[in-house]
Amino acid sequence: MDFNKESQMSCSWYAQIENRLLQLLWHLIHVTIDLCYFPLGIADVLESYLISWGLLGRYKSFNVTKLRYLAIVVDSEEVYRTSKIIKLLQWLEAVGIKHVCLYDNEGVLKKSKDFILEKLDGTILFWDAHENDVLSDRQHMTLEFVSFSDGKEAVVKAANVLFMKYSKSGATDQNQKDKIFTESQMSNTLITVGSGGPKPDLLLVYGPARCHLGFPAWRIPYTEIVHMGPLKSMNYGSLVKAIYKFTMVQPNYGKLFFDLHCCVCKH
Repeated sequence: MDFNKESQMSCSWYAQIENRLLQLLWHLIHVTIDLCYFPLGIADVLESYLISWGLLGRYKSFNVTKLRYLAIVVDSEEVYRTSKIIKLLQWLEAVGIKHVCLYDNEGVLKKSKDFILEKLDGTILFWDAHENDVLSDRQHMTLEFVSFSDGKEAVVKAANVLFMKYSKSGATDQNQKDKIFTESQMSNTLITVGSGGPKPDLLLVYGPARCHLGFPAWRIPYTEIVHMGPLKSMNYGSLVKAIYKFTMVQPNYGKLFFDLHCCVCKH
Protein backbone atom coordinates (compact mmCIF):
# COMPACT_ATOMS: atom_id res chain seq x y z
CA MET A 1 0.00 0.00 0.00
CA ASP A 2 2.81 2.40 0.90
CA PHE A 3 4.62 1.60 -2.33
CA ASN A 4 1.52 2.32 -4.44
CA LYS A 5 0.89 5.54 -2.56
CA GLU A 6 4.47 6.69 -3.11
CA SER A 7 4.21 5.79 -6.81
CA GLN A 8 1.04 7.85 -7.17
CA MET A 9 2.63 10.79 -5.39
CA SER A 10 5.70 10.56 -7.64
CA CYS A 11 3.55 10.47 -10.79
CA SER A 12 1.55 13.46 -9.55
CA TRP A 13 4.75 15.34 -8.76
CA TYR A 14 6.24 14.64 -12.20
CA ALA A 15 2.95 15.68 -13.85
CA GLN A 16 2.99 19.00 -11.99
CA ILE A 17 6.59 19.63 -13.04
CA GLU A 18 5.73 18.79 -16.65
CA ASN A 19 2.75 21.17 -16.62
CA ARG A 20 4.88 23.96 -15.12
CA LEU A 21 7.58 23.44 -17.76
CA LEU A 22 4.99 23.50 -20.56
CA GLN A 23 3.49 26.72 -19.16
CA LEU A 24 6.95 28.26 -18.91
CA LEU A 25 7.73 27.23 -22.50
CA TRP A 26 4.40 28.68 -23.68
CA HIS A 27 5.11 32.02 -21.99
CA LEU A 28 8.65 32.08 -23.39
CA ILE A 29 7.30 31.56 -26.92
CA HIS A 30 4.80 34.40 -26.43
CA VAL A 31 7.47 36.73 -25.05
CA THR A 32 9.78 35.88 -27.96
CA ILE A 33 7.05 36.58 -30.51
CA ASP A 34 6.13 39.86 -28.77
CA LEU A 35 9.78 40.94 -28.77
CA CYS A 36 10.06 40.13 -32.48
CA TYR A 37 6.93 42.09 -33.37
CA PHE A 38 7.61 45.03 -31.05
CA PRO A 39 10.06 46.76 -33.43
CA LEU A 40 7.63 46.15 -36.31
CA GLY A 41 4.85 47.76 -34.29
CA ILE A 42 7.03 50.78 -33.49
CA ALA A 43 7.98 51.10 -37.16
CA ASP A 44 4.30 50.89 -38.20
CA VAL A 45 3.27 53.60 -35.73
CA LEU A 46 6.18 55.82 -36.81
CA GLU A 47 5.27 55.36 -40.48
CA SER A 48 1.65 56.29 -39.73
CA TYR A 49 2.75 59.54 -38.10
CA LEU A 50 5.11 60.31 -40.98
CA ILE A 51 2.16 59.85 -43.36
CA SER A 52 0.03 62.15 -41.21
CA TRP A 53 2.75 64.80 -41.35
CA GLY A 54 2.97 64.45 -45.15
CA LEU A 55 6.62 63.34 -45.14
CA LEU A 56 6.16 60.19 -47.25
CA GLY A 57 5.56 61.16 -50.84
CA ARG A 58 4.19 57.87 -52.15
CA TYR A 59 1.12 58.19 -49.91
CA LYS A 60 0.20 61.62 -51.26
CA SER A 61 -1.23 60.38 -54.56
CA PHE A 62 -2.84 57.06 -55.42
CA ASN A 63 -5.79 55.85 -57.45
CA VAL A 64 -8.55 56.13 -54.86
CA THR A 65 -11.21 55.40 -57.52
CA LYS A 66 -10.36 51.71 -57.16
CA LEU A 67 -12.06 51.84 -53.79
CA ARG A 68 -15.66 52.26 -54.92
CA TYR A 69 -17.39 51.31 -51.67
CA LEU A 70 -15.87 51.35 -48.19
CA ALA A 71 -17.41 49.83 -45.05
CA ILE A 72 -16.57 50.99 -41.54
CA VAL A 73 -17.41 48.60 -38.68
CA VAL A 74 -17.42 50.14 -35.19
CA ASP A 75 -17.45 48.03 -32.03
CA SER A 76 -20.34 48.57 -29.58
CA GLU A 77 -17.94 49.90 -26.96
CA GLU A 78 -16.66 52.56 -29.36
CA VAL A 79 -19.84 53.52 -31.21
CA TYR A 80 -20.80 56.36 -28.85
CA ARG A 81 -17.65 58.30 -29.80
CA THR A 82 -19.67 60.26 -32.36
CA SER A 83 -17.10 63.05 -32.69
CA LYS A 84 -14.44 60.49 -33.60
CA ILE A 85 -16.71 58.93 -36.22
CA ILE A 86 -17.43 62.32 -37.77
CA LYS A 87 -13.70 63.09 -37.83
CA LEU A 88 -13.06 59.74 -39.50
CA LEU A 89 -15.65 60.50 -42.18
CA GLN A 90 -14.08 63.92 -42.77
CA TRP A 91 -10.72 62.24 -43.30
CA LEU A 92 -12.27 59.83 -45.78
CA GLU A 93 -13.86 62.67 -47.70
CA ALA A 94 -10.52 64.50 -47.77
CA VAL A 95 -8.83 61.39 -49.18
CA GLY A 96 -11.50 61.15 -51.88
CA ILE A 97 -13.71 58.29 -50.69
CA LYS A 98 -17.28 59.01 -51.74
CA HIS A 99 -19.35 55.95 -50.81
CA VAL A 100 -19.19 54.75 -47.20
CA CYS A 101 -21.21 52.20 -45.22
CA LEU A 102 -21.28 52.65 -41.43
CA TYR A 103 -22.07 49.55 -39.35
CA ASP A 104 -22.52 48.85 -35.68
CA ASN A 105 -24.20 45.86 -34.10
CA GLU A 106 -26.84 47.68 -32.05
CA GLY A 107 -27.92 50.30 -34.60
CA VAL A 108 -26.64 53.28 -32.61
CA LEU A 109 -25.25 54.93 -35.75
CA LYS A 110 -28.60 54.52 -37.49
CA LYS A 111 -30.26 56.47 -34.70
CA SER A 112 -27.58 59.18 -34.96
CA LYS A 113 -27.63 59.47 -38.76
CA ASP A 114 -29.41 62.85 -38.81
CA PHE A 115 -26.83 64.34 -36.44
CA ILE A 116 -23.95 62.85 -38.46
CA LEU A 117 -25.35 64.13 -41.76
CA GLU A 118 -25.73 67.64 -40.30
CA LYS A 119 -22.03 67.71 -39.42
CA LEU A 120 -20.93 66.72 -42.93
CA ASP A 121 -21.70 69.35 -45.57
CA GLY A 122 -23.07 67.92 -48.80
CA THR A 123 -23.27 64.35 -47.50
CA ILE A 124 -26.44 62.45 -48.42
CA LEU A 125 -27.84 58.99 -47.79
CA PHE A 126 -26.79 56.34 -50.29
CA TRP A 127 -30.33 55.35 -51.27
CA ASP A 128 -31.36 59.00 -51.74
CA ALA A 129 -28.42 59.43 -54.09
CA HIS A 130 -29.39 56.25 -55.93
CA GLU A 131 -32.98 57.36 -56.39
CA ASN A 132 -31.85 60.77 -57.65
CA ASP A 133 -29.23 59.17 -59.91
CA VAL A 134 -26.27 61.09 -58.44
CA LEU A 135 -24.09 58.15 -57.38
CA SER A 136 -21.51 59.13 -59.99
CA ASP A 137 -21.38 62.71 -58.67
CA ARG A 138 -17.94 62.98 -57.06
CA GLN A 139 -18.94 66.20 -55.30
CA HIS A 140 -21.00 64.39 -52.67
CA MET A 141 -20.20 61.70 -50.12
CA THR A 142 -22.93 59.12 -49.63
CA LEU A 143 -23.53 57.22 -46.40
CA GLU A 144 -25.33 53.97 -45.72
CA PHE A 145 -26.21 53.00 -42.15
CA VAL A 146 -26.34 49.28 -41.36
CA SER A 147 -26.88 47.29 -38.16
CA PHE A 148 -27.28 43.67 -37.06
CA SER A 149 -30.97 43.79 -38.02
CA ASP A 150 -29.86 44.05 -41.65
CA GLY A 151 -28.23 40.63 -41.33
CA LYS A 152 -30.10 37.41 -40.54
CA GLU A 153 -33.32 39.23 -39.73
CA ALA A 154 -33.30 40.85 -43.15
CA VAL A 155 -32.75 37.50 -44.86
CA VAL A 156 -35.73 36.06 -42.98
CA LYS A 157 -37.91 39.00 -44.04
CA ALA A 158 -36.78 38.69 -47.66
CA ALA A 159 -37.36 34.92 -47.66
CA ASN A 160 -40.87 35.42 -46.26
CA VAL A 161 -41.65 37.99 -48.95
CA LEU A 162 -40.50 35.61 -51.68
CA PHE A 163 -42.40 32.70 -50.13
CA MET A 164 -45.63 34.69 -49.95
CA LYS A 165 -45.16 35.91 -53.50
CA TYR A 166 -44.73 32.43 -54.94
CA SER A 167 -47.31 30.77 -52.71
CA LYS A 168 -49.90 33.24 -53.94
CA SER A 169 -48.96 32.52 -57.55
CA GLY A 170 -49.95 28.85 -56.98
CA ALA A 171 -46.85 26.71 -57.42
CA THR A 172 -47.47 23.28 -58.93
CA ASP A 173 -45.26 20.35 -59.83
CA GLN A 174 -45.24 21.47 -63.46
CA ASN A 175 -43.91 24.95 -62.76
CA GLN A 176 -41.89 24.12 -59.64
CA LYS A 177 -38.63 24.92 -61.45
CA ASP A 178 -39.84 28.48 -61.95
CA LYS A 179 -40.25 28.82 -58.18
CA ILE A 180 -36.58 28.39 -57.32
CA PHE A 181 -35.19 31.54 -55.72
CA THR A 182 -32.18 33.03 -57.51
CA GLU A 183 -29.47 35.24 -56.09
CA SER A 184 -30.70 38.25 -58.07
CA GLN A 185 -34.25 37.73 -56.75
CA MET A 186 -32.99 37.61 -53.18
CA SER A 187 -30.86 40.73 -53.76
CA ASN A 188 -33.82 42.63 -55.15
CA THR A 189 -36.02 41.52 -52.26
CA LEU A 190 -33.41 42.56 -49.70
CA ILE A 191 -33.46 45.99 -51.30
CA THR A 192 -37.26 45.98 -51.08
CA VAL A 193 -37.17 45.29 -47.34
CA GLY A 194 -34.56 48.03 -46.89
CA SER A 195 -31.49 45.88 -46.28
CA GLY A 196 -29.79 45.66 -49.65
CA GLY A 197 -26.61 47.41 -50.66
CA PRO A 198 -23.39 47.14 -52.68
CA LYS A 199 -20.63 44.76 -51.67
CA PRO A 200 -17.79 46.75 -50.03
CA ASP A 201 -14.32 46.53 -51.54
CA LEU A 202 -12.65 47.20 -48.18
CA LEU A 203 -13.92 46.84 -44.62
CA LEU A 204 -12.15 48.64 -41.76
CA VAL A 205 -12.85 47.38 -38.23
CA TYR A 206 -12.48 49.80 -35.32
CA GLY A 207 -12.50 48.11 -31.92
CA PRO A 208 -10.76 45.33 -29.98
CA ALA A 209 -12.29 42.44 -31.96
CA ARG A 210 -10.61 41.20 -35.14
CA CYS A 211 -13.79 40.24 -37.01
CA HIS A 212 -16.63 41.86 -38.95
CA LEU A 213 -18.88 41.91 -35.83
CA GLY A 214 -22.00 40.68 -37.61
CA PHE A 215 -21.78 42.73 -40.81
CA PRO A 216 -24.07 41.00 -43.38
CA ALA A 217 -21.93 38.11 -44.59
CA TRP A 218 -23.40 37.91 -48.11
CA ARG A 219 -22.16 41.43 -48.80
CA ILE A 220 -18.48 40.66 -48.11
CA PRO A 221 -17.56 37.52 -50.13
CA TYR A 222 -14.52 39.21 -51.69
CA THR A 223 -14.10 42.10 -49.26
CA GLU A 224 -10.68 42.76 -47.76
CA ILE A 225 -10.97 43.19 -43.97
CA VAL A 226 -8.44 45.28 -42.03
CA HIS A 227 -8.36 45.67 -38.25
CA MET A 228 -7.60 49.30 -37.36
CA GLY A 229 -7.49 49.10 -33.57
CA PRO A 230 -9.54 51.19 -31.10
CA LEU A 231 -11.46 54.16 -32.47
CA LYS A 232 -10.16 56.36 -29.64
CA SER A 233 -6.60 56.00 -30.96
CA MET A 234 -7.42 56.28 -34.67
CA ASN A 235 -4.77 57.88 -36.82
CA TYR A 236 -5.01 59.63 -40.19
CA GLY A 237 -1.80 58.02 -41.37
CA SER A 238 -3.04 54.50 -40.55
CA LEU A 239 -6.24 55.19 -42.49
CA VAL A 240 -4.37 56.44 -45.55
CA LYS A 241 -1.95 53.52 -45.33
CA ALA A 242 -4.79 50.95 -45.30
CA ILE A 243 -6.46 52.56 -48.32
CA TYR A 244 -3.14 52.93 -50.14
CA LYS A 245 -2.28 49.24 -49.66
CA PHE A 246 -5.70 48.23 -50.96
CA THR A 247 -5.37 50.33 -54.11
CA MET A 248 -1.88 48.95 -54.76
CA VAL A 249 -2.51 45.21 -54.45
CA GLN A 250 -6.24 44.48 -54.54
CA PRO A 251 -7.86 43.46 -57.85
CA ASN A 252 -10.79 45.74 -58.44
CA TYR A 253 -13.60 43.28 -57.70
CA GLY A 254 -15.51 46.06 -55.97
CA LYS A 255 -16.16 48.05 -59.14
CA LEU A 256 -17.76 45.01 -60.73
CA PHE A 257 -20.04 44.33 -57.74
CA PHE A 258 -20.89 48.02 -57.37
CA ASP A 259 -21.83 48.37 -61.03
CA LEU A 260 -23.79 45.10 -61.06
CA HIS A 261 -25.73 46.20 -57.99
CA CYS A 262 -26.62 49.54 -59.53
CA CYS A 263 -27.72 47.82 -62.75
CA VAL A 264 -29.97 45.45 -60.78
CA CYS A 265 -31.51 48.37 -58.89
CA LYS A 266 -32.25 50.30 -62.08
CA HIS A 267 -34.07 47.35 -63.57
